[in-house]
Amino acid sequence: MRAEPQSFDRVLSSMCTKPHPVAREAAMRFLATNPGDPGTYPSVAALEQEAIERLGTLAGLADPAGYIASGGTEANIQAVRIARERARSSRPNVVMPESGHFSFRKAADVLEIDLRVVPTDADRRADVDAVRSAVDDETALVIGVAGTTEYGRVDPIPELAEIATAHDALCHVDAAWGGFVLPFTEYEWHFDHAAIDTMTIDPHKMGQAAIPAGGLLVRDAALLDELAVDTPYLETTSQATLTGTRSGAGVASTVAALEELWPGGYADQYERAQANATWFAEQCRRLGYRVVEPTLPLVVTDLPTATFEGLRDLGWRLSRTSAGETRVVCMPHVTRSMLEAVVADIKGLQQGRKVLSSGI
Repeated sequence: MRAEPQSFDRVLSSMCTKPHPVAREAAMRFLATNPGDPGTYPSVAALEQEAIERLGTLAGLADPAGYIASGGTEANIQAVRIARERARSSRPNVVMPESGHFSFRKAADVLEIDLRVVPTDADRRADVDAVRSAVDDETALVIGVAGTTEYGRVDPIPELAEIATAHDALCHVDAAWGGFVLPFTEYEWHFDHAAIDTMTIDPHKMGQAAIPAGGLLVRDAALLDELAVDTPYLETTSQATLTGTRSGAGVASTVAALEELWPGGYADQYERAQANATWFAEQCRRLGYRVVEPTLPLVVTDLPTATFEGLRDLGWRLSRTSAGETRVVCMPHVTRSMLEAVVADIKGLQQGRKVLSSGI
């Protein structure tokens, strides 16, 4: 095979990154093990428990339970599934802000849940009043996002958890991307801050683990019983995961990355990423574009279509928000020199063609 993997030297929109060297090495060693069959593969099963305990430390959970999933989509679907299984209603509903990840739409479709999408406020965070108005006695789950995919915003998680508790619903936090940067901020987002029941947190994003390495955490291990199915031909009697066979690569690389980087390495990484986002945002302003203030290491700016397409033609891997703005995620592989290069290319495109920016 002559094909080569995508280089990261011009990737600006991905929420995944190059795995840390120790995570890569651990993934290769455990590639053929299967944590879905812990009776046969006890060493990787023990590593998975260690991974969950370490993730619990990040997320303010003293006695965590959960598992290493394929990614945020699986973890989000499983959180909705838990809520559906414990719901009293025959047609339960789930309430989430419009900033919620598209995986919840998949979950609603597959699980036949009524998904109620409510507006965000002026700062692109969940509108608490809108959530409160949408919740009723058939609500099984209230969703908050800690690091939204498009704008990097953190919803008012304690307020959302209070609303869920008042209606005997569960509260789920999607911290798939934000979970590895938020410990170094002053946001209230995790289990120790609010009555959260479940959380998505992905080591293969800012955690620098190898893909696939998502994470599902639950406050009470009994919630996993809602997912358990009998596994009569395996050495263990039941399984709570969505997938059956899973590579141990994600489990091992998660533990290796956390051993290597928590907490100091991740703190340094966050500071660099946030500084890069702040710098790039300021450069975009100086070039005449409007910018959504980056509260986490994610920049959204109103580059015109001609400039956006010009950058794509130059090999930059960029994406847009649903409103059409350009989105740059300052992942660990995104260096200042990369950002300087893209700014130079934007200037070159400005000089070669008159462009007009739209409003944000």
